[in-house]
Order: sequence, then C-alpha cells, then structure tokens
Amino acid sequence: MENFRFKNTVEIIFGKDTDTLTGKETRKYSDKILLHYGGQTIKNIGLYDKIIKSLREEDINFIELAGVKPNPVLSLVKEGIEICRKNSIDFILAVGGGSVIDSAKAISIGALYDGDVWDFFTGKAKPKGALDIGVVLTVPAAGSESSVVTVISNEETQLKKGFHNSLVLPKFAILNPEITYTIDHFQTACGAADTIAHILERYFTPTPKADLTDRLCECAIRSVVDNVAIVMKNPEDYDARSELMWASTIAHNGILGTGRIEDWASHKLAHELSVLYGTTHGAALSVIFPAWMKYVYRHHVKRFFQFAVRVWNVDPCFGTQEEVAVKGIEKFEDFLKNLGLPVRLKELGIAEDADFAAMAEKELQWGLLGNFVKLNQDDIINIYKIAL
Repeated sequence: MENFRFKNTVEIIFGKDTDTLTGKETRKYSDKILLHYGGQTIKNIGLYDKIIKSLREEDINFIELAGVKPNPVLSLVKEGIEICRKNSIDFILAVGGGSVIDSAKAISIGALYDGDVWDFFTGKAKPKGALDIGVVLTVPAAGSESSVVTVISNEETQLKKGFHNSLVLPKFAILNPEITYTIDHFQTACGAADTIAHILERYFTPTPKADLTDRLCECAIRSVVDNVAIVMKNPEDYDARSELMWASTIAHNGILGTGRIEDWASHKLAHELSVLYGTTHGAALSVIFPAWMKYVYRHHVKRFFQFAVRVWNVDPCFGTQEEVAVKGIEKFEDFLKNLGLPVRLKELGIAEDADFAAMAEKELQWGLLGNFVKLNQDDIINIYKIAL
C-alpha cells in the first residue's frame, strides 16, 4: 500500500426533499450568488422553481448564468468569471450534473485570478483561492459534487483538460435521488458507465497490495451493475436510484484511490472523443475502456483475473488465468452492450480514417499516458484501432 493523505470536506445532504434546503444551506455562506445551470431540463422537472423559491425565502440575491452543455467550455467559464467580478459575487450555486459543477469550479478559481483561467489547466499557474461553491446534483455520473477535479474544454485549441485542487471542493452537495427519476435510459446508462470508469481508473493500479481498497472498488462496481438493472426496469425505484447516486459520489471522492497509484489513461483517450466529436462522456468511456483492457491485460493478467472472478463472477476454474481474465473483459463489454451503450467507435460515427496519430499527439503533450501501463503514441493508436 502506498502512503496517502485523504481529506474531503464536502458536506453531503442526501435524501428525499433535500433540495428544499438549498436556500438555507446557501445562506450560511452568502446572500449574493451566481446561480449556474444548464438549460431547460431543470425547469421542465420543476426543480428550477423550487430552487428559486428556496433562495428567495432566505433573501438571497442571485444572478443567473445558464447555458452549460455537456463537455463544458472555456468561453462560458470566462463569462461566469466576469459576472462574478463585476457584481462582487462570492458564492456559486451549481444546479446540474458534472458539466455544470465543473464549470462552476473553473469559474470559482478564475474569479480570483488576474490571468487566464486556462493557465491552471496547462500547469502555468496555481490558484491561491477560490469562491465557495454549493451543489444541487441532478445527474449521478461524474462525481464532481465531491471531487477535487474540474474538466473543461477549450474550443480554440480543441483540448479537454482536467485540473486537480482541493480549493474546488464544494462546501455542500445536495443529493435527492427523486430528482433523477426523469433521466432517460441512455443518460442513466452513461452515468453508470462513468461511475464504473472512475472506479476502474483506481482499481487498475501498479500498486501490488491494497486489498481493502480493491474490495471497496469491487463492491461499488457490483452495486452499480445490480442497481442500474433495476432502474432500467423501474425508473422511479427510489432505493436503486439512491444507490446509483451515492455510488457516483463515492467513485470519485478519493476514498477508492487511497493507498494506490491511479491510472487515468482511458479517461484521457475518451476526452479526445468528446472534444472532437461531441461524444457523451459516458458513451466515450464505454467504447474506450474495453479496448484499453484488451490491449493492456497481458501486462498484469492476475489483476484482470481478480476483476473477472470478484466482479463478474467468472468461475476461476473456467480455464487458465488468462482465459478467465479475457472472459471478465467480455462480460464487462456485454454489460455495456446490454445497457444500450456503444462499444465501438463506428457506433459513434467515428470511422477508420480518423486521425488517431494526431489525437495521440495531443494527449502526449504532457508526457506518457497512464500508470498501470505507460502508453506512448503507438499504444494509443492501437487502442483506438481496437475500439473500431
């Protein structure tokens, strides 16, 4: 087990009707805020009206900034920064999924910085402060409500980059599973894939021994697998929705990475699909992760054997360790298919003539990808080709 420090200061407020507490929780930090969200969805489900009512009951003044789209963009972040500066705003309330929360996080560090907020994402600068953030989560997937990460796409350079810093941890995150009842099958499936991918990035580690965290990861994946099946049949099953919502938070709040070196190559490969083709993040991951597994499993057959047996219940006597490992990858891919998710690039409309070399070159600007297996340009190209 590796040395580690773990600290997560986000107050999780979980359960039915907790969104009605938004005003009271926000009032603890500010009475003048930026209300940040996506578009019409929160209005269609009645959440917008409930949030506004809750804020007004606490005499909280707010300026709205809507328009966050999947794969949040730098231009909207900069617009939010200007609004916060001009109006002396000191708190951001993010109402939405991971994209909204990531956008709010980027605004929060940019508002207190004289330079270009993109400097943080390229490593040119480090923030010294950030505006406080609160969250009302609507889509369990990204886990941004309790993570130290924000991921933003730069439209000009066509780069999608993440930034890690504890300053972006929200003060509170309100999680009401009832809000997720109206999420359609595809987005629910994408959320499950995203959650599992966050766990897998930690599970596939070069650290030889971290058994407790291994088993926590395995348990969390099984919980997602079992409960997403229930939700697909009954979208308003509160208990199953609760499990998925809590799992998405646990998957990315740091606890499942304790004592181990994490990988994150697959996420970076998937980011290229999102920024170039507008692919939904969970769908991009459902294509990339099985392809990555097929390419790297021989480097650590024992780890993939364990994954097959403990997570996918493959009989350890099915065959050789390698045969069991391959069967586990097949079962994972079948799970994704059965959810209606793509597992091939062609299903995303990406053909063989895509410039995989250029995509790889972009991702390698800051060094080799991953830690479980270090990936160079040829490796990345080969993984994309397997994904075809």
